[in-house]
Amino acid sequence: MSVHQSKKVIYAALAGNSLIAVCKFIAAGFTGSSAMLSEGIHSVVDSGNQILLLYGIKKAGQDPDEKHPFGYGMELYFWTFVVAILIFAIGSGLSLYEGFKHFLHPEPITAPGWNYGVLILSMIFEGAAWTIAYREFNKMRGDTPIFTAIRHSKDPTVFTVLFEDTAAMIGLFIALAGVAGSHLYGIHQLDGLASIGIGLVLAIVAVLLAIESKGLLIGEGADPKIIAEIRSVVANDKRISRINEVLTMHLGPTEILLNASIDFIDELDARDVEFAISEFETEIKKRFPEIRRVFIEAQNWSAHLADLTKDGEENE
Repeated sequence: MSVHQSKKVIYAALAGNSLIAVCKFIAAGFTGSSAMLSEGIHSVVDSGNQILLLYGIKKAGQDPDEKHPFGYGMELYFWTFVVAILIFAIGSGLSLYEGFKHFLHPEPITAPGWNYGVLILSMIFEGAAWTIAYREFNKMRGDTPIFTAIRHSKDPTVFTVLFEDTAAMIGLFIALAGVAGSHLYGIHQLDGLASIGIGLVLAIVAVLLAIESKGLLIGEGADPKIIAEIRSVVANDKRISRINEVLTMHLGPTEILLNASIDFIDELDARDVEFAISEFETEIKKRFPEIRRVFIEAQNWSAHLADLTKDGEENE
């Protein structure tokens, strides 16, 4: 997915959440609803998260320099992890606090019409933002199952917004149930329970997002399909005796580092090996534009095996 598409999803979510947050806080002020206050906090946190993601995209686009020779692509992964922390600490934490406080000391909701109106408008705005995020995510995943696509995705911007918008839609339905229960049946503890439910939903989303962004932050390899194709390119070259090892790591959503150890046939001299390596690098970059850096190590199998054995003994 291009940076333009990622920004489109984030801008849509930011616009929707900012408008919704204002409406929710106004409704919470008029009605005293705990669930509505939690929803307002939720929308503010989401808006802040989208700003952080936009900042992460900007930083990730910086050119490499002496301090960061491989660029700043992983900045995006760092800020995605920060977003997960904010959702958990602020969004979930404050929602749970408000929920338990109003559950233990319930108060009747005044002027419930404000809540109903804002919740319906919020569902419309959030539904529009969720639809945009889901469409862009579908373009990215193709025929891949949803959960598999999320697990293997290297671009956290779209699935982060999709997670947030999904949590927001669930939270709105929970808030509506809490407000309606308190208003129609006079069970005012339901308003507090709704706030607790919203807090739990946010906690689950934060944990899932943290797990996904952690994997990217510590360095995930390329898609297995890409690695398999790299191996096939090498295997079909008669100048190569064996592929010792293929190592990859994402330095950003569309930037991959490739390091390969290759055993060339004994008949090749140094010049032929250099030429073969150059051809291999050109072919790989042509097939996979996202592979920006390629490092090839010419090494016979026995030497490579000895290195692996040595590394294993040092790690024990």
